[in-house]
Amino acid sequence: MHHLQRPEGRIAYDLYGPADRSRPLIVCVPGMFDHRASFRFVGEALAEAGHRVAVMDLRGHGDSDTAFTEHTNRAAATDAIALAEELGGENVLMVGNSLGGAAVTIAAMERPDLVSGIALLCPFLRNSISPLLRLGFRLLLLRPWGPGVLASYYDKLHVGRTPEGHAEQKRRVRDMLRPADRFRSIAATVLAPSEQVLAAPGLRAEATVVVGEQDPDWPDPAAEAEWVASVVGGTVETVPDCGHYPQSQQPDAVVSAVLRLAERAKAGA
Repeated sequence: MHHLQRPEGRIAYDLYGPADRSRPLIVCVPGMFDHRASFRFVGEALAEAGHRVAVMDLRGHGDSDTAFTEHTNRAAATDAIALAEELGGENVLMVGNSLGGAAVTIAAMERPDLVSGIALLCPFLRNSISPLLRLGFRLLLLRPWGPGVLASYYDKLHVGRTPEGHAEQKRRVRDMLRPADRFRSIAATVLAPSEQVLAAPGLRAEATVVVGEQDPDWPDPAAEAEWVASVVGGTVETVPDCGHYPQSQQPDAVVSAVLRLAERAKAGA
């Protein structure tokens, strides 16, 4: 585990592959109430394919500090950019799941000179939560029941194939949700007024959208993926026997999609 120093605290990240700056860099960003270890299989496989892979925690998640005051998708985008710069990346690929998908899209729009490709895994680019439902979330996230609610929901989002080591990953998430200061950060992320990405002006990065066919977050996951692809000008891949976490449920499909993206980005550089 490593730490990236930011103005209000540190972001935790794992680095897969040799620390050879001549290797192409991939930065991975998980979603809310997830731990960076959800990218463990993808990180190892992409490193074996010749890449450096940095997988970060969101603010207040995993082993990141809990002192941050902003927990939006744009805040995560600034952390991903800072991590890519810290590691000396050029023509960086970024991979984002859920909220992380919006974060890497924002990063690519803000820094077209730095980000050459984005892979969006079951991304949230638009707000599908009504004000009434958001109020319900506030009530559900109150302690003492809030941590249990999120842990249960995290498990249910894994509809389809159960990842290897899923019990250990659930333990990481449960342990992450227990401390009061960390849970406050995670709840702030869930309730944060993250911005919608309804258009992508300035986006020059190659893009691909990967969605689990059984993702319970949308009534029609394939239709949502097509809409996202229309925003970012990307391709779509639907993954069978998979819910909201293709990076852990179907990592081989994600690795293949990212490697194809890398080839397209390299050709367009």
